[in-house]
Amino acid sequence: MIYSLPVLGYLLGSLSSAVIICRLMGLPDPRSSGSGNPGATNVLRFGNKLAAVLTLIGDLLKGLAPVLVARWLDAGVLIIAATATAAFLGHLFPLFFQFKGGKGVATAFGVYLALDLRLAMALLATWMIIAFASRYSSLAALSAAVLAPVYVYLISHQVAYVVTTTLIAILILWRHQSNIQRLQAGQEDKIHLARKKSARK
Repeated sequence: MIYSLPVLGYLLGSLSSAVIICRLMGLPDPRSSGSGNPGATNVLRFGNKLAAVLTLIGDLLKGLAPVLVARWLDAGVLIIAATATAAFLGHLFPLFFQFKGGKGVATAFGVYLALDLRLAMALLATWMIIAFASRYSSLAALSAAVLAPVYVYLISHQVAYVVTTTLIAILILWRHQSNIQRLQAGQEDKIHLARKKSARK
């Protein structure tokens, strides 16, 4: 049972939340519409906030659930790390959807949350600080991903978790190549903060 956890993690990760939710809600296939990325941001482009939120939650749970189960079963550090890696790989390369998956940020955060709450909170704080300072959500996500191995080492000193978070960081950077190019060119979309209009007397 314990040794099958990475396989189960990969199969769960292979359930594309974006595709499934869009089908159920009668929305376009996110793999062939919008940006072509089956993730919450692309689903939001279809004008359905509920579908986007459900996609985000689904992607997060795919990383969270299998790792929590592995920890609950006291599977050991290596199996937990392997399960986390497999769940993330399932999201990127889903068996059930022609291996065309998303960019992995939400699923990665689910993995981080399951590995250690302190790690997740440190990464969330990092994202918020960089996003607020730069107004670039993608830059904040990439920065958090790169810092994850550092944080997990400082928090747990578990080499297996460092390897897992390093692999996740590399894959997130790879999947965000277009975002990185737009950031370098100054063409990436910024976060727009709503401003309250001052009342006139």
